[in-house]
Parts: sequence; structure tokens; C-alpha cells
Amino acid sequence: MQEISTKPYLLRALYEWCTDNGFTPHIAVRVDNGTRVPRQFVRNDEIVLNISFEATSQLQMGNEWIEFSARFSGKSHKIEVQVANVLAIYARENGQGMAFPVDPAALGSAPDVSGSDGPRSSELGPDESGSERIERREPAASTRDDELPPDDDGSKSTGRAHLKVVK
Repeated sequence: MQEISTKPYLLRALYEWCTDNGFTPHIAVRVDNGTRVPRQFVRNDEIVLNISFEATSQLQMGNEWIEFSARFSGKSHKIEVQVANVLAIYARENGQGMAFPVDPAALGSAPDVSGSDGPRSSELGPDESGSERIERREPAASTRDDELPPDDDGSKSTGRAHLKVVK
């Protein structure tokens, strides 16, 4: 029997933590052919989605898929995201949350949805080779390292985003 990933359980736990504390949960998602989102809001093959109770309808966070309906520019859209494509979940108000490693085995593994109700490859705007691209997103301007107070240890900031392991 194949072991179930801990990722969907962590996503549900952090979603619950956000809502219990009055925060607005957001997920950053890598967009591919298996992801059903409004393409005009996709930047660098990624989209950030507000998954709060107020912003969604019929939210279902399963072990394989996250599905819900949401409004974009006043128009309702059915959103379908593979759990494997979720890059991070965090609270909008304070940025607390969790980032997940990109699974190289999952890259390009989504079925082609051309000819179905889902997004068509002509709407995706992929590069000419058709290969999957992964680009590092820059943090929002308000969280740049040069605007943050210095670290406790007094080390010089390298200007790159980093995570600190706390045990």
C-alpha cells in the first residue's frame, strides 16, 4: 500500500490555524495543464489564491485535489488545484505559514486537458519547447531583506530569501 503524503494534512491544519486566529489563508500554486484557474491572473506559471471562507464557496481540501468556486473580477470560476502543485500556504496578514518543496516527479505529470472543459494549451502561453519552467518568485516589496530589521545574530543579510530551522 502506498503511503499518503503529509502535505494535504499540513495544508488543512494550517488552513484551520489561519481561520481560528482570524487570518486570511492564501495558497501559492504552480500552474500546469491540470490546474484549473483563470489564466489571466497567472504570473510566471504561478497564482496566489485566497481560500478564506469569505472568498470561496464549496471549498474541499482532499488528499489529491483542492476544489472550490471563487469570484475573479465579479465572475464565478470553478478552481481545481492538485495538492502536489501547492507551493505554500500562509496568512496574508503576517506571512506565517509553510512552503513546500517542488516535487520534480510531479512536474509535467498532469494529464493534458485539451479538448475538455479545462484550460486549453493555447490559453496557457507555454514556451515554444513546451517544457515546464520553474521560476523563483521575488518576495513582495514590503518583505524585502533590506527593509527588515537586522537579525538577532547580527549576521550580514545576503539579500536572498531563506528559511531558518528552529528546533
